[in-house]
Amino acid sequence: MFRGSMVALVTPMDAAGEVDWRAWQALLEFHLDNGTNGVVVAGTTGESPTVTPGELERLVRSAVELVDGRMAVIGGSGSHSTAHAIELTRLVQGAGADAALIVTPYYNKPTQTGLKAHYGAIADATSLPIILYNVPGRTCCDLLPETAAALSEIDQVVALKEAVPGAERVRRIRELCGENLQLLSGDDATAGEFMLAGGDGVISVTGNVAPALVRTLCEFATAGDAAAAGEVDARLAPLSAALFAEPSPIPVKWALWRMGLIGPGIRLPLTPLSPACQPTVETALAAAGIELPPVSP
Repeated sequence: MFRGSMVALVTPMDAAGEVDWRAWQALLEFHLDNGTNGVVVAGTTGESPTVTPGELERLVRSAVELVDGRMAVIGGSGSHSTAHAIELTRLVQGAGADAALIVTPYYNKPTQTGLKAHYGAIADATSLPIILYNVPGRTCCDLLPETAAALSEIDQVVALKEAVPGAERVRRIRELCGENLQLLSGDDATAGEFMLAGGDGVISVTGNVAPALVRTLCEFATAGDAAAAGEVDARLAPLSAALFAEPSPIPVKWALWRMGLIGPGIRLPLTPLSPACQPTVETALAAAGIELPPVSP
């Protein structure tokens, strides 16, 4: 179920930082129209650290109702506190999510034994399918392939979003886990390589603004068509780089605003994209063939 092109959705906000519910519905329709296979709601790209539990519940529930089974809805429920992660996972389960994306605990740097106990406790306390999320560049915590293999023995643990770049990591995980885990790239810059090496799909930031292109990349790469995947990857590469010109989701929220899809809001401590980086993102959008409305004077 958790394969192909999935998008780590932003949470649209108005200039005051309040969730823009009309834009939220429009974003979901945009991804349905462009063939996205699934969306992550209020994950880290969706500003999970500053989204309240009440907002998380409403975001997931409204997505489930609008999507109506046409693509997967995955709720972000990670935390550096195991007890809080259990609460959030129960919340997204109650809201109807198809799975929970649970990032490794950040800042407190658990051992591999601690990671196994953390995810095991969440699985024991809930019945929702779990997608592990490893992004050591943001968390200072690396869920090693051997730990992923141990966790794959838990029935509820169904997939891994892996943001460590390079084909060697995905090959090692696949060697250890076999088909027990669906493997999803969490690094847009190397997603094509990841899928060609045996990955099942991607949970993408770039897919927020170029969902059809990311879907096409997934189709070619998971089919093993390296030449065709490489051509699409070459089109996406400048855009993916530009969307990390500042910490995500700052650039991608500005890009969606520039496309006319969402308002300008973002919550502190994140701030809007700096003027120095805006031309880089705008140029990359245009180069990827994304139409931009005229800028209002």
